[in-house]
Amino acid sequence: MSGPLPYGLHLIEADDVAAVTEVLTGPHLAQGPKVAAFEAALAAKVGAQAGVAASSGTAALHLALTALDVGPGDICIVPAITFLSTATAARMCGAEVAFADVDPVTGLMTAETLREAAARVQGPVKAALPVHLGGRMCDMPALAKVAAEIGFLLVEDACHALGSVRSGDHAGGCAHSAAACFSFHPVKTIAAGEGGMVTTNDPKLAARMMRLRNHGVTHDPALMTDPELSLNEDGERHPWSYEQLELGFNYRMTDLEAALGLSQLGKLDRFVDRRAGLAALYDMLLEPLSGRLQPIQAARGEAPSLHLYAVRLDPDELNRDAVMRDLTSRGIGTQVHYIPLYRQPYFARRYGPMRLEGAETYYAGVLALPLYPAMTDQDVERVAAALTDMLLTAD
Repeated sequence: MSGPLPYGLHLIEADDVAAVTEVLTGPHLAQGPKVAAFEAALAAKVGAQAGVAASSGTAALHLALTALDVGPGDICIVPAITFLSTATAARMCGAEVAFADVDPVTGLMTAETLREAAARVQGPVKAALPVHLGGRMCDMPALAKVAAEIGFLLVEDACHALGSVRSGDHAGGCAHSAAACFSFHPVKTIAAGEGGMVTTNDPKLAARMMRLRNHGVTHDPALMTDPELSLNEDGERHPWSYEQLELGFNYRMTDLEAALGLSQLGKLDRFVDRRAGLAALYDMLLEPLSGRLQPIQAARGEAPSLHLYAVRLDPDELNRDAVMRDLTSRGIGTQVHYIPLYRQPYFARRYGPMRLEGAETYYAGVLALPLYPAMTDQDVERVAAALTDMLLTAD
């Protein structure tokens, strides 16, 4: 048996190391030019007007919601199947969370489940946060129609979906949303160590997020409110002057992270293509197991940038815990994305017990197999052979 296969892993190459080394030996480790360059390059890549870098994907979500004035008394709708950050970003703003059910096969929020969640809650909805789970995009035009009819904003959680396209819409292009949020955690499509970014087509929103990520501070004389404090007799800003216009955060990305992210962004198409090739090989090799295991397929007209290779197991036929433990014993890592959020103790205490059937069905059978650009075809063959041995020879 060869080395262990985690379910996800970054791929760092010599030019990535050189990009970080250049920053390490230069004058700016933080608050230098690499952050702005990364913001501009990523926004251009996804077709958005602006990008605002942050210290993590979670920070990006919180930053976007804060800049959109989400706060106490507001309700944000979040799909039940997602990572904690999607919901906790709303709670960090003081808003309450309502959980939408998801499609039982794809795990995605749909127009129907969004509408049902909005009808279920008591009080006005301020925003909904559709999640492009595993790289597969929600039907954003359909969700936007519901949001427009009822009167709330959409903020895309695109942390899994950099490079995904559905019906001509790029994840993060914000054709149907106020903003979209990305993560550059090491297991994501490109890595920056940590780090995140918000994309938007609203320049005023982008400017506010840039202030909020830096303690709510401005250096712009046009925005300063105390001339005696900040300006000289000619109306120019003192060289040392700054004003805190509102309460903000330290959500800044470092130049080290931005340099790595910028280098990795140049490889995005190659990474996406390699993930797609590995997924196609999985599809072929796992076809004989279709009676017990089915890969989750992309929607018509979609070209996903797969963060995860997710399959569905029949919980009546297979014990997922045993499958995962057996694969672990063979050096093959797997993961479950995700436990329904309403079952997490924090949210269960706050909102009481609930059950959403689509979410429960999806959760009961989903399993993510190893998928990352450094994998070889032989690695995929190894995973498929292990599953075949386990599922067929056990009969």
